[in-house]
Amino acid sequence: QVQLVQSGGGLVQAGGSLTLFCAASGNWYSRILMGWYRQPPGKERELVAGIGQTGNPLYADSVKGRFTISRDDSRGTLELQMTNLKPEDTAVYYCNSRPNVGWNGEDGFWGRGAQVTVSP
Repeated sequence: QVQLVQSGGGLVQAGGSLTLFCAASGNWYSRILMGWYRQPPGKERELVAGIGQTGNPLYADSVKGRFTISRDDSRGTLELQMTNLKPEDTAVYYCNSRPNVGWNGEDGFWGRGAQVTVSP
């Protein structure tokens, strides 16, 4: 079992920055993959950025060059640094932890989510 506690989010103007935080604890096998997913209003939840325990990051095309994901397993933390935010980034952002099962689908464990709203 894995426990995920999120912090961060809020309201920001377009072009601004925010950082999301996630503290993870529990079975290390279920924390091989960690990532951030988001669910815009009226849309399905989608992967924003992911990172494995080997430190290999991946990003959705829509956020490449603007978002940076990082993890510190010695502290059990996961971060998402978001810069140059756009109104289309508005969504509820979720921290996720899962075993080595790939990024697709609703696998693993989920944080409560944090609202990020980007105004024009």
